This record gives sequence, structure tokens and C-alpha cells, in this order.
Amino acid sequence: MARRLSSLFVLLVLLHIGMAILVMAAPSCGPIEANDRDRIQFALNLEFLEAEFFLHAALGKGLDSIEPSFAQGGPPPIGATKANLDPVTNRIIEEFGYQEVGHVRAIIKTIGGVPRPLLNLSRDNFANIFDEAVGFKLRPPFNPYANSINYLLASYVIPYVGLVGYVGTIPSLVNSTSRSLVAGLLGVESGQDAVIRTLLYEKALLPVVPYGMTVADFTNRISNLRNALGMCGIKDEGLKVPIQLGAENRTESNILSADANSLSYSRTPPEILRIVYGSGNESNPGGFYPKGGNGRIARQFLTKV
Repeated sequence: MARRLSSLFVLLVLLHIGMAILVMAAPSCGPIEANDRDRIQFALNLEFLEAEFFLHAALGKGLDSIEPSFAQGGPPPIGATKANLDPVTNRIIEEFGYQEVGHVRAIIKTIGGVPRPLLNLSRDNFANIFDEAVGFKLRPPFNPYANSINYLLASYVIPYVGLVGYVGTIPSLVNSTSRSLVAGLLGVESGQDAVIRTLLYEKALLPVVPYGMTVADFTNRISNLRNALGMCGIKDEGLKVPIQLGAENRTESNILSADANSLSYSRTPPEILRIVYGSGNESNPGGFYPKGGNGRIARQFLTKV
């Protein structure tokens, strides 16, 4: 019964997406015109987001405490705070935070940086995202910093978006230095996402207190939300999927999200902006980026408002 309900939920979400696309103007799902520098600087927006989220959760302080010059005068994040993590999870997230500092440094040194955009990592923002994902207001509001499971679910929301962005970026890069840089970034981003998904998969059937939904339920609904916001089909899957979406149509487990050939999905910058803005519109900032992203690609969409 639970499996049938899960499949029905996926089908209803896809029907909703299809109807929305019919009513609205067709979204941009194809490639954009941009040079290597602009594409990689676009990704820096997401690297800033991950760095601040991981560092604050593990250490109680962010990028400015380690490499203040990297922000280039950009404002500190809103609402980021120390999370109540168990020792093992804290150590993992601390390592991820330091890795993100390295990613920011590598981008700045290789092609130049952009100012850190205003980031909203507040409880209220995450609560809104989780309410949107499940389709109703959670009581009490979801708090990403309350415990390890909540934090890992909140982490599920973020790194995967950067991963699929890098997969979409590499084929369009011209310079070998750019391709080498992004390949290196993608390798670690993929590893981070795999670790987060594995930690959650170990607890997939456990209820997330006090909501009466399992860890797997939350991941499926978050992935469905990102597909709906991205507006370009299924490019995101939770930890448990209908067997027709599992690897070789032989498994319902889905520790790694991948297509029919077990290749990583890819997304374009407009798709990513629709998701991280939480608006389904690359020209309408909000969500994690109240004033939008920085760099030419993100700013050019804002000028279309």
C-alpha cells in the first residue's frame, strides 16, 4: 500500500507539473550562451551557499572567520547558526565546510570571484521550503539546526543542485583549465552528496519526529519540489523510488540519483535559479538568495524583471 501511495504521489506531482507548463510560457530548458568565466562564476553562488551552511552548522562561524577576503565585501548570511549535531555528523559537516572553502579559493584563483550574495539560511526559510515540499504547514515548523536528521535533510536540499549544475556546465566549457577545475569540483560535490544520501538512507524508514513522515518521505517530496521548480522534467529522485525509476528497473532503493543509464542528471543555470530562488522563475529571486545571485549570468536574468 505504501509503495502504491508513493507511486501515486509521484504521478500526481508530474501531472501538476505538466499542467503548469501547459498554462505558462514554456520554460527555458536548453543551453544558454556564456563564456567559461561566467559559467564558473555562476557556480560560485552555490559554493558560497554550501560553505556558509556547512561551516556555521559545524563550527558556529562562517567563511569570514577563515578567509574573509573571499566574500569581496558581500554581506554575511542571514540566520546561519550552529547545529545540534552528533559527533560523527559534526565531523563530516566540518570537513565539507573546509572543502567548500577550498572550492571558493580554487574558483577565485583560477578565473576570479564575485561578491558573496546575500544568503538566507534561516530556520524560517527552511521551514518554508519543507512546507512547500510536503504541501502543508508542518507543526512545529521544520528546524534544520535542531538535530542531525533534520540537518542532513536540510543538507539534502543544497549540494545536489550544485552537482547537477556542474554536470550541465562541463560540456559547454571551452578552455582545458576550466574543464579541469570543474571536473575537480564535481568530483568532491558528488562525494558530498553521496555521503549525505547514504547517511539518510541508513535511516530511510525512520520517522522524522514529530511529523509522522519517514526520512525517505521527506527526500521524495523535496526531490519532487525541485523537479516542479526546475520545470524541465525529472532530474531529481528521492531515496525510495518506484521500481520503474530504479537502476535497471530492478530496485526501489535509490542511494544515488541518476537517469535510466545511471548517468548523472544535469541542469542549466535558469533551472538552478528557479530552484534555489524557490520561485520557479529565474528572474524572481527569493529562497536562499533574497536579492538574487551574483555574476553576469544570474544578474542578466534579474534585468528581465
